[in-house]
Amino acid sequence: MYSPNWIELDGVVNMRDLGGMVTADGDTVRPRRLLRSDNLQDLTPGSVDALVNRYGVSDVVDLRTDVEVAKEGDGPLRTLDGIRHHHHTLYREDTTESGIPAAERALPWETDERRDAAAAAAAARGEGHGPSHDQFWSEHYLSYLASRPDSVVAALHAIATSEGAAVVHCAAGKDRTGTVVGLALKVVGVPDDLVVADYAASAERVAAIMERLRAKEAYAANLKDKTVAQQSPTTDTMRLLLAALDERYGGPMGWLDAQGWTAADTERLRRKLLEA
Repeated sequence: MYSPNWIELDGVVNMRDLGGMVTADGDTVRPRRLLRSDNLQDLTPGSVDALVNRYGVSDVVDLRTDVEVAKEGDGPLRTLDGIRHHHHTLYREDTTESGIPAAERALPWETDERRDAAAAAAAARGEGHGPSHDQFWSEHYLSYLASRPDSVVAALHAIATSEGAAVVHCAAGKDRTGTVVGLALKVVGVPDDLVVADYAASAERVAAIMERLRAKEAYAANLKDKTVAQQSPTTDTMRLLLAALDERYGGPMGWLDAQGWTAADTERLRRKLLEA
């Protein structure tokens, strides 16, 4: 049974350590190797000290857009020597000068336009006329893979080559982060049920996430009419995503192979996350 390893620090509300997850072969993801989180901009000095000295964070994998980074500015970890920062947006043609409102690119809000796009994709596959909540989200996550496979693969490489712990984050720490972390776990052999459970665990923190982001210029306007239920991850969303990868690519590894991911890359990530 999965129990999230929450990391309770001032300045974040959705941070956890992926250590303790057991692979299909019986190996265990080691603690303080891979962390996932919401936005790191509000970390206090004490929280920064804990991440560096207690959790051994050496690398930050930032999945936010260029617009978000420009709006929010540099976080406290950015000022530290010895911390490597990897910025990999999951949106195509994302620049600070794009003119696209930050919140529109920051969080994949469930809008009518996006529902229509998901409906069209579902209909094309013969799955009916309208997408469910979970179909909408799983299609959106697949769009990350279609739009920026380079960023997804680069994020996985950053995790695999980190000297200490890598912390992967976006704004809420549930959608973009959930997609990249889910792939990392699948590469090292974590079973679907555990990947699904970890993804859905963020639902416990959605109310707190939304409260945090409503105080931010980049997100406040588009959060105004959004509900916790709309933004909460469910187990079915990740199950649909994994099923789609199985059907279309022969699984997550099939998709990664098509992007140039190699057996050596897999072994490097396995060593990083599993070896004592």
